[in-house]
Amino acid sequence: MVSFFGMAGGALLGPVLPIMVEPLNATREAVGWVMAIYTLSTAVFMLYFGTITDSIGRKKILVPCLLINGIAGFACYLAPNLGILLILRFIQGIGIAGMIPIAMTMIGELYDEVDRIHAMGRISVTTSIGAISAPFIGGSMALVSWNYPFLFYMLTIPLAVLACYILPETNIEPQEKKITFKRMFSVLRNINVFYVMFLCFMSFFLLYTIVIYVPFILIEKFNFTSMGAGIAIGLQGISMIIVASKAKKLALAYSFTKIILFGFLFISIAIFGIGILPELYMIYFFLLMFGVGFGMTQPLLSASITVVAPSNMMGSTVLIYNTMKYAGQTASPAVFGVILAAINFSGVFLVSSILGLCVVISALYMRKDLVGLDGNSTKNM
Repeated sequence: MVSFFGMAGGALLGPVLPIMVEPLNATREAVGWVMAIYTLSTAVFMLYFGTITDSIGRKKILVPCLLINGIAGFACYLAPNLGILLILRFIQGIGIAGMIPIAMTMIGELYDEVDRIHAMGRISVTTSIGAISAPFIGGSMALVSWNYPFLFYMLTIPLAVLACYILPETNIEPQEKKITFKRMFSVLRNINVFYVMFLCFMSFFLLYTIVIYVPFILIEKFNFTSMGAGIAIGLQGISMIIVASKAKKLALAYSFTKIILFGFLFISIAIFGIGILPELYMIYFFLLMFGVGFGMTQPLLSASITVVAPSNMMGSTVLIYNTMKYAGQTASPAVFGVILAAINFSGVFLVSSILGLCVVISALYMRKDLVGLDGNSTKNM
């Protein structure tokens, strides 16, 4: 549930952005910052949590973050203008920062070897369910008013109460002192750690091409409602769930490099296809293809970071890893907003697909250096 609501932080609002433009007196480029400002905040505060997470209990971070997310979400519902909304979204990002990373860290501490990949696959299935249902929920609530979807975030308040009683504390022997930023980032000297984090950044940089800009195409070209756009965007989650649920079998059968290579290849082809073949049935097909690629890569990357992380710095390393997710989500609308203003939607999808192919090439180039990851992936986990 924590992972689901962590995913909903962005996915909920994807189909709502186009209908925010008029009531907030904003532009298409400006409303993208409703997503970007919260991901920026999330990325920054994940780094802070990374310095303290291994010196205190996991739940001491998780529970307050769930409360912040719910309370700030309700405040966003009351926001009178874009400026105030962006400030509140920044605060909400603080709550998101301590949700999925702590859940992943606890998974890493509760499970070992291939069971860890299986558990991470379940996390990915949960976030994929969020990818399907959150856009539909947000789009449906927006039929009443553009600000109604923000009320959904309030559900993390009772979830915080449940977490107090249900979740175990996995950080049994916390370190005496918090980790310095210098020590925390020293893990990036390990090529395996660095590359997994790079792949994480690019995954979510490319994902937000779909989340932000496909709804504009559906609403402006095909006259979709926000709810209809939410349902369409959720298609990627269907294939994501199916593939992520098979994460254990994929890891037993194929190497890290092969899974990453083909996963990003599917992602790149899907983005390119949406850009050059914007027919409705082709958009549906390519959304499903995107979900296949994303479902292949995410469970493996999530499990891999808990494997390559130093045993006494797992919490901080996983938080840096998750920071890369939100750094990618923040950079995506910033970069593609400029491209959209200068060119058009086709230019956005073309550049995004080229970047995806660059990741595929990097996997081929790096395969000999990934000593701790490549080969049979389960043998290394």
